[in-house]
Amino acid sequence: MFATLETTVLATWVAESLWGYPLMLSLHVVGLAIVVGIFAMRDMRLLGLFPGIHPAAFLPLSKLAWLGFIINAVSGFALFSSQAVTFVESIPFLIKIASIVAGMALAGVIQSRLRLELKLGSGELVLSKSTKLIALVSLMLWMTAIIAGRLIAYIF
Repeated sequence: MFATLETTVLATWVAESLWGYPLMLSLHVVGLAIVVGIFAMRDMRLLGLFPGIHPAAFLPLSKLAWLGFIINAVSGFALFSSQAVTFVESIPFLIKIASIVAGMALAGVIQSRLRLELKLGSGELVLSKSTKLIALVSLMLWMTAIIAGRLIAYIF
């Protein structure tokens, strides 16, 4: 199946054209900056950094983060298709994908908890310890995804 994927028009374009790989990689970096930038900043704020930013400011940004995720998913699939046989057996790649799936799941959990805690709060927001713990795990997952993503080029 993965060998067949590598023979598709998309995979061939990414692997062999002058612009395919650089364009998809550029889009991937832009998507990464959006999704990880927003969620990492939100997680750090929930952990007590940047007290001047109210956590509620991140709620409307979640739609933009999901757009970044879609950009990453589409460009990432295109990049994957060009070397699917290699990537599917790459430990760093598998760690990256697992971290992204878990990070996106936690993003939804954090957004839900944040909305609930904002509604329950009476003016001053007091975050539960479990929300802070989830934010810490989320931040670690995003860092793991980035590090593993970089290691794909060096470790097979």
